[in-house]
Amino acid sequence: MRKVSAAQLLRALPGPTAALVEAVIAEADARRLALYLVGGPVRDFLLGRGVGDVDLIVEGRSGGDALEVARAVASPQMRVTAHDRFGTVALKTPDASIDLATVRRETYAYDGALPTVAEGTLEDDLRRRDFTVNALALPLSQVARSRQPGIVDLEDGMADLERRCLRVLHSRSFHDDPTRALRAARLAPRLGFALTRGSRTALRDALRDGAFGRVSGDRLRREIVKAFEDARLGLDPARALRLLDDWHVLGALEPGLALAPESTPALRRLGRVIAAPPWPSRRWNPWVSGAAVWLAPQAPELRRRALRRLAVRGAALRRIGDFPKARDGWLRALAEARGRGAIDAALSGLDEDQLHALLACAPAPTRRRIVRYACEDRARRAPVSGGDLVAMGLSGPAVGRALARIRAAFLDGNVGTRDDALALSREFAGRGSTRAGSAKRRKRPAKARDAAGR
Repeated sequence: MRKVSAAQLLRALPGPTAALVEAVIAEADARRLALYLVGGPVRDFLLGRGVGDVDLIVEGRSGGDALEVARAVASPQMRVTAHDRFGTVALKTPDASIDLATVRRETYAYDGALPTVAEGTLEDDLRRRDFTVNALALPLSQVARSRQPGIVDLEDGMADLERRCLRVLHSRSFHDDPTRALRAARLAPRLGFALTRGSRTALRDALRDGAFGRVSGDRLRREIVKAFEDARLGLDPARALRLLDDWHVLGALEPGLALAPESTPALRRLGRVIAAPPWPSRRWNPWVSGAAVWLAPQAPELRRRALRRLAVRGAALRRIGDFPKARDGWLRALAEARGRGAIDAALSGLDEDQLHALLACAPAPTRRRIVRYACEDRARRAPVSGGDLVAMGLSGPAVGRALARIRAAFLDGNVGTRDDALALSREFAGRGSTRAGSAKRRKRPAKARDAAGR
């Protein structure tokens, strides 16, 4: 494994992030504090992968702690968010973000509990981590480099990097924090690593002892969310869920929960869509689309129980729970649609979560229709508005029906200009007036109709 320095790391970071890290290093040097880069960023840097998140730790004592360093570095353009329970601080600028913490140790009141955090040492901080490849520290400040001239590796994490394996630091690691199993399922396929035999034994022991039943649904859901968000980093979410199924973790979260074989191709397609979206989407929650695709083959009652266990609420609960039936209806409508106007009518009611989930499940010809709708037709506007129709005498539901017909004709190429659209609008207005007159005549009293007839 090659040796690395702080200067090499800074050159590998994006410019705004490097500038922020340099400012923290300078403040640590001024305070004579030991500052280290730790965890996943060190791992990824050593593997030659891009370094995204930056996690720094500082050894406190008389020079101050992480919060004091963060406040000293802060500028008017920076947001400083402290999480006192865990001793961490987040520094965010418009272009960069880093996490800073004071070295700490953790204890667990019971299996699956959130940790109790106390002041610790660098060694304590590294040994509280999930896997040996994440228990590495790169010294950055002058004091840190004088104490540790190279990478700090207490548990042979560098060797595990070479062997491409994930190994827990002690046999009760999954008892302490069962969500580490969900992290392993993300990291292993994303990095091309495998969980060691001893770590699998530790996981089986935690499953046997019921450790997963003590973890809150919110914590479990956050890890599932990351399984889909990590598709942007190269993770196939189907592989992560397959590992969790093979390790019997899904069944431990909710009895009967699994990864159905028929959902795997759609999940893989969704992973590729998350990594390279075919259209820009600002209001898309990839995990909602992913959970909808994953849980669609499950029996309705099991799907409801799984969503309760993961503490899914609100709109996300409805979208995921109702997706299988809605998906079948949308696919039928698309199969029967003739023309771009009919496709627009079939898809116009879907939000981004539903549209992406449908894209993942659809056959190839239908996927092309969905992409064309989202990229081209959805943003097009017909040459007339509801106000134009009201001015012509239409009112109530007739306005919506006429607008839908005009939009379909516009997307199909049968209406090209505003004059064409206005002519069609006058036709609808005329029909509306005729129907209204007929309705009034039908409502006239019989004697009045007889008199009019005479």
